[in-house]
Order: sequence, then structure tokens, then C-alpha cells
Amino acid sequence: MSFFKHCLKVLLVSSIAFAPAGQAIAKSPSKKQSVSSTQKKYSPRVSSEYRVNPNKTRAMRPAKVRAHARKVSKPAVDAEMFDSFTGKSSNSNLAIASTKALVMNQNTHEIIYSKNLDTPTPIASVTKLMTAMVVLDAKLNLAEEVSITEMDVDYLKGTSSRLPVGTTMTREDLLNLALIASENRAASALATHYPGGKQRFIQDMNAKAASLGMMNTHFEDSTGLNSNNVSTAMDLARMVHAAYQYPTIRQITTTSDYDLNVHRRQPLHFHNTNALVRESTRSSWEIGLSKTGYISEAGRCLVMQATIAGEPLILVLLDSVGKLTRIGDAKRIKKWMEHNSNTLTSHNDGRGDIVLTGLSMSKTLGEEAN
Repeated sequence: MSFFKHCLKVLLVSSIAFAPAGQAIAKSPSKKQSVSSTQKKYSPRVSSEYRVNPNKTRAMRPAKVRAHARKVSKPAVDAEMFDSFTGKSSNSNLAIASTKALVMNQNTHEIIYSKNLDTPTPIASVTKLMTAMVVLDAKLNLAEEVSITEMDVDYLKGTSSRLPVGTTMTREDLLNLALIASENRAASALATHYPGGKQRFIQDMNAKAASLGMMNTHFEDSTGLNSNNVSTAMDLARMVHAAYQYPTIRQITTTSDYDLNVHRRQPLHFHNTNALVRESTRSSWEIGLSKTGYISEAGRCLVMQATIAGEPLILVLLDSVGKLTRIGDAKRIKKWMEHNSNTLTSHNDGRGDIVLTGLSMSKTLGEEAN
């Protein structure tokens, strides 16, 4: 009998030892709890809760959105990309990076190159060429001393200035600083001390623009800080052509540096905002008039009168993205003109926005010179 009991005992132990894992677990409450916990950890339901964890999504979404935005927008706004823009070779059609542009022969008034010719755009400190013409047209005393006032401080863009309120200088100094260094307080002071004040000055700016045939141009301030100062490449060619008739403007805008004595131990030193003017003494550039401009709404702008390949040209470059783009475009124009000066022919490359043509504008520009 004892032998029989012993066999049953051995059989029972063997059945437990070799039973399937699921059955063994079912007989052990503690193991069932442990495995149940493990199953909960890896269950689809809990995994789904992790994926929608608010703390995780708040931290991840901005990063994903920013990465997506960079990926999409970088080709359109990458300044370095535009600075390194090389255009087409000098043997083919001219190509530049500025959004709006014009190259015109000042003698024949023929448009050699245009891009978005009549698209209105903010013009920033290119405005100051009109400011100078209005001051000179009024035949004001350039030797008269005037002061920088609180009205000349830029509260619109918050730009800085080296001319504190109360600084006194001649009107001639103001003209030099406005055109050479693009000094905003200087340009504002020219309007502040104008007969009839700023309001009359702006009226005369717009009247002058209308007299020049600049029908797509509007001014609201004398500095260009106001983005409502708008014009087109064609209108600005008219303005450059008109400004070139003023010897004072030609002389000032092609001056590389200017020192202002304001009763200090050392004079304030200002340099021309156009690097091509500063380099012209040691380069092959022959620049007769120049003005740069920049606010965020306008991009980087440059207008010039320059003699290239023996021909006087008007260059208008607007809404450039990179810091070096407008200068690079000017150099590309110069190189292209020098290579193709004897072989210019009418051309339209089919893109619609860029035209290389011999269209005559002599009547339009000839009227304003009278």
C-alpha cells in the first residue's frame, strides 16, 4: 500500500513539473499577478496612451513644425543662397537674383534688361534721392545751421543714430549724411526744417514724383523707413535719371567717406553704404550716382548710374534677400555688359518676367529732363 502511495506521489509531481506553462501559471496566484502586470505593460492600450501623452506631444510638435517650415521655406529665403547666386554664364542671357530689376542705357533710353518692371514695392532709403531733390529745388541755404529734434527720432523701426537730439550742423551736412551714410535722422531733419514742415515736404515729394512721370510712386516720409514709400523699377529709373541732373547729388552720392565735426575732440566718421563706391578708387567701376536702401519690407535695394563698357547705364536692383546679392547682381551686370557690349540683341527668354529688349523709353525720360 505504501508503494502504491509512493507511485501516486511521484506521478503527481511529474505531472506538475512537465505541465504546459499556462497551466502551471494558472495554479500559482502569485505568478499570475506577475505575468498579468507584464502583459499590461506591453498591451496595445497602454502603448496607445503613451503615444498621445500630452506632455510628449507639446514638446514634440513645435520641433516638428519648425523642421517642416525650414524644409519648405529655406529655398525661398536663404540669404546665403542668394549671396552665392552665380547666374548664367556671360555667353548667355543675363540672370540676376534681385526680385525686381532694370538696366537701361541712359543715352539711348533703351531697356537692356528688366524683371518685374512695373511691380510696386517698398523702396526704403532709395527715398532719400527724392528728399535731396526736393531740398535742392527749394533753393534753401545749405550753410544754415539746423538741429536734430525729437521729431527726427525713429520710433517706427527703432533704428539707432550717432546724431543725438540737439546736435547742430549745416543743412549741407544733413544732405551728405543722408545720401552717403543713409542717416535717417539727417533725412528727417531736412523735412523738419523745411518751409511748411514735414507735411509740406511730403506733399512736395509726391508732386515732384508726379512731375517726373512716376505714376506708380507714393511717399509718406523723407527717410524711407515707412514701408508705404513705394515705387517700381521703371519709376526709380526715372528718379535716378532726374537726380543725375543735380551736380550736388552726383558729387555727394559718389563720396566714399565723410567726417562730421560736432564740437567733439574727434570728428564722427561716416562711410558710404555702397561698397562699390568705397572700392571704386581701386577698381574699374565708374559710378556717377548711387543710393542703397533696406528695411525688412523692401529687402536690400540699390540704384546707380554707372558707365560700363563705355556706355552710361541706370541700374535698379530691388528686393534682394542676401546682404551681398545686390552687389553681386551689379557685378554680374557689369561683367555681362562688358562681354556683350557689341552683340546686344532683342530677346525674350519666355519666362515672362524677364525681358532683354531694345525697347525705347526716350520719349518718357526725355520729357522729365526738361
